[in-house]
Amino acid sequence: MSEKKPRTGPMTFLKQVRAEGNKVTWTTRQETVAATIMVLIMVVIAAAFLFAVDSIWSILIPMITGASSS
Repeated sequence: MSEKKPRTGPMTFLKQVRAEGNKVTWTTRQETVAATIMVLIMVVIAAAFLFAVDSIWSILIPMITGASSS
């Protein structure tokens, strides 16, 4: 059987959380802004691509099936 770990009190837990948070390498504001801009650019590119593909399919499918779009 596995041994049970002793319970940690709330104050000890908060101290451990703070210690772990201090170990994290946080990004700079400039890095965060640059990453956000790149994400927005990629979202716009993906949206444009999906719009183009959808538009092409909406033209091709009626032509292939012979159905008229009303």
